[in-house]
Amino acid sequence: MIDNFAVKFGRYGGLFVPETLVAPLADLSIAYDRLKKSPQFQDELKALQKDFAGRPTSLYLAPNLSRKLGCRVYLKREDLVHGGAHKLNNTLGQALVAKKMGKTRLIAETGAGQHGVATAIVGAKLGFETQVYMGEVDIERQKMNVYRMELMGAEVIPVRSGSRTLKDAINEALRDWASSFEH
Repeated sequence: MIDNFAVKFGRYGGLFVPETLVAPLADLSIAYDRLKKSPQFQDELKALQKDFAGRPTSLYLAPNLSRKLGCRVYLKREDLVHGGAHKLNNTLGQALVAKKMGKTRLIAETGAGQHGVATAIVGAKLGFETQVYMGEVDIERQKMNVYRMELMGAEVIPVRSGSRTLKDAINEALRDWASSFEH
């Protein structure tokens, strides 16, 4: 499977990941290549984006800013997406791929908490057990987002190593994935 990745990147690269992640990335690549061509998958994702996330979000004419700049300025209202951020776009697609792969658990990392909240929202919607790694320092700074993740049923796992921030949360999430990618 490593050769398949090298073909994708051509002479400019290959697969630069820890060896323990080669198998899960290969599985993911094969599943994604199949699913992205599936009309059923695309329809299900579009339905989730529309009926659950609230897409497409509206455009808002900003009259004061338009007047000041002398042109029409529109703002895309991403704050109206369920969960309040664009992060739900990624997590919906990723979780749907995981579901189609037969996975039962979502793992995420977060610093400020928005990615964790979006993962928790999708995990609750699609019936996944959800764990979110978050540095101990970030947990203290982002108590409201930790509350929201837990409210959605996610387990927030404090990371107490290193700087106890996002960098270390990423490392812990990758270690977990490498040792549990079967589910």
